[in-house]
Amino acid sequence: MEKFVRHDGVTVPLARTNVNTDDIIPARFLKSIRRTGFAEHLFANWRYLEDGRTPHPEFALNQPGHEDASILVAGENFGCGSSREHAPWALREYGFRCIIAPSFADIFYSNCFNSNILPVALEPVAVETLFKILKASAGARLHIDLPAQHVTTADGQVFRFEIDPFRKCAMLEGLDNIEWTLSHQDEILAYERRRRHETPWLFPEELAN
Repeated sequence: MEKFVRHDGVTVPLARTNVNTDDIIPARFLKSIRRTGFAEHLFANWRYLEDGRTPHPEFALNQPGHEDASILVAGENFGCGSSREHAPWALREYGFRCIIAPSFADIFYSNCFNSNILPVALEPVAVETLFKILKASAGARLHIDLPAQHVTTADGQVFRFEIDPFRKCAMLEGLDNIEWTLSHQDEILAYERRRRHETPWLFPEELAN
């Protein structure tokens, strides 16, 4: 998984609350368990007109200046609804590295880390400030500093965010749950050898030999 240390990117505002996972990736597109092939359907119900192909000119991602956006600022309770992992997969494949909101649905929040996306929870007043900045300047950029736990605007405003130390370390090292486990392989093997020695009755297949 790609490491996340610092990121500077074009930021797009999605001033909607309670954006659910079906809004992010509609159920009709969930035809694969692979992590690819979902980007073109991201926010499909809002992003396209009724024909499903023509970009909706009023939707945020289609606005001039938002090309190559990699940071999304949204309203509270982002990612609510079903627990589908396809939602962060679609966001990541599209190119988003960071999502900023006042709050996130718990399962979606966890799935973001597994999908190499940094979810940043800021105070509502801070998010409102970002919305005002982004509304005034399409294509505005934000700087995300994970070690310092800071979001910085182009004019120097700094907003601090909190993050669990374990998740912070995993993002900095570029480790998902499986990779983190494998990084402790020597310790795991040493523990298993010690347990076999200390409690042989737990391993009857070895006693039989």
